[in-house]
Amino acid sequence: MITHNLVQGSSAWHAHRATHDNASDAPAMMGCSSYKTRDQLIAELATGITPEVDPATQRLYDSGHRFEKLARPLAEEIIGEDLYPCTGSVDGSRLSASFDGLNMLEDPAWEHKRMNERLRAVLSVPGCTGADLPLEYQVQMEQQSAVSQCSKVLFTASDWDANDNLIEALHCWYTPNLELRARILAGWEQLHKDVAAYVPPEPKPAPVVAEPMESLPAVSMRLDGKLAVVSNLPDFATALRAFIERIPAKPDTDQDFANAEAACKSLKRAEDALTAGEDAALGEMVDFEAMRRQVRDLKELARATRLATEKLVTARKEQIRGEIVAGGVAALRDHIASLNTRLGKPYMPQVPADFGGVVKGKRTVDSLRGAVNDELARCKIAANEVADRIQVNLNTLRELASAHAFLFADTATIVLKQPEDLTMLVKARIAEHQAAEQARLEAERERIRQEEAAKLQREAEAKARDDAAQIALQLAAENERNQALALANQAPIATISGADFAPATTALQAREYEQNQAVALTQQAQAAIETVAPPADNVVPMHAAPAPVERTGTPTLKLGQIAERLGFTLTADFLKGLGFEPAATDRASKLYFEADFPLILTALVHHIEAVQSKAAA
Repeated sequence: MITHNLVQGSSAWHAHRATHDNASDAPAMMGCSSYKTRDQLIAELATGITPEVDPATQRLYDSGHRFEKLARPLAEEIIGEDLYPCTGSVDGSRLSASFDGLNMLEDPAWEHKRMNERLRAVLSVPGCTGADLPLEYQVQMEQQSAVSQCSKVLFTASDWDANDNLIEALHCWYTPNLELRARILAGWEQLHKDVAAYVPPEPKPAPVVAEPMESLPAVSMRLDGKLAVVSNLPDFATALRAFIERIPAKPDTDQDFANAEAACKSLKRAEDALTAGEDAALGEMVDFEAMRRQVRDLKELARATRLATEKLVTARKEQIRGEIVAGGVAALRDHIASLNTRLGKPYMPQVPADFGGVVKGKRTVDSLRGAVNDELARCKIAANEVADRIQVNLNTLRELASAHAFLFADTATIVLKQPEDLTMLVKARIAEHQAAEQARLEAERERIRQEEAAKLQREAEAKARDDAAQIALQLAAENERNQALALANQAPIATISGADFAPATTALQAREYEQNQAVALTQQAQAAIETVAPPADNVVPMHAAPAPVERTGTPTLKLGQIAERLGFTLTADFLKGLGFEPAATDRASKLYFEADFPLILTALVHHIEAVQSKAAA
């Protein structure tokens, strides 16, 4: 708080107030002051013209200052510290307040008021707090709290006699209300807009009094000596009709209403005068039909005109009341439309307004307009607060959810939330969407992985089947070749009978025949071997060691897959005995390189041949 060394009531003090939003004006700004209307405050701020202080009002001011000075020691005793009057403002703001008392630490503050019936009714209740005080006092102290940042305000109301003797003193503590403070700040903002748009009204007329109207002549009816009626009824009738023509046909102003109501009273008096004159004349005559007929007609004219005028006045008042209320409704609707234009879309909700309620009990056109204007200002302030909140929320959506706009089809609803609640909602929705999207992508990746794994497994199984078939063909071919060679080596040599030859040549011819038979059998065996199909190009010869392969990538070949390809079960220990250690372990599964499979097959063939040879031996 910035403290200003100003004397309350001085010219410098008034100059400071002219450029600040003062706590003492806050109740009028909020439309809750019992001393000044909001319209009056707007006019004063817009024109700089303030009403003259009359002697009676000045005496009230003087007694209020005297009571404040006398009550200060009472407040100091309650607080336990010395209190000093001062004026403060908020740096960088128009907010200002004049304090009846602050201590050196500027906490707490003290506010004094002259005792009145409203304050006595509240403060005399045990346990009352500042929240029980009339709103105009709460508003003033709340702005004081906003300026000084004090934690509480001591509120005192006192009354003293002319000799400075205490008559009564009551007090309570007021604690700041941040919700009310926000309304006050918004109220000042709206007031500045209304002051900028101020248009001086037509000069206010003097207090409304019925205009002087020519009185109707007195009714005179009497009998002369010849039993004739002597009256002024013709003159009265002429005056009555002229009087009726001067009655406002469509009252619009308070002056018109006053004139019409006064005319109704005159017409009622005319009715009564005609009745009294007729009765008096009838007391003196027996039959004067013409007189009675004329009296009856004039009475009916006065009565009908009076009743019609009374109905017109009532109806016109209600019509004007309706027009003023409708004007307030239209002005609020236009204000909300302008806020929606600012926001870009019709996000604004309906702002509750009670124009019909605020005009109850108001009798004059000025009071009707003042009440509607105060309610309109209150509604505008509330609407501005809602629009500001919506704007903050829209900015939050643009900042946090620009890439996820599809998640917020209910924007028109959620922007009405408190900013903190909306921020949490936005983050929660986005997080939920991202989690769901991550789960979806993970599921999709898992599906693709499983499909690829299944494809690889099918391909591996097909290759294993092809490899096994090729190995089987190779084994069969080698077996046939071995059998053919064995057959060639073990074929018996035919003996030649000596009877078929001469003795001299038997031995020589027998040896030649045996040689020829051996050659022929050898050729037959070789032909048999050559008839066996050679192994396919993609089959690794089992008796030759496969070329070394480079083991790269991740081992994926499981022991179960090897067994499935071979058609019989293998153990890791068996493969270890063949020289193949597991390259990795996945839980209980032993993993090998796919490139080791042909080597495993060769090792298996060698193992089987070794077992076969051992068994044959």
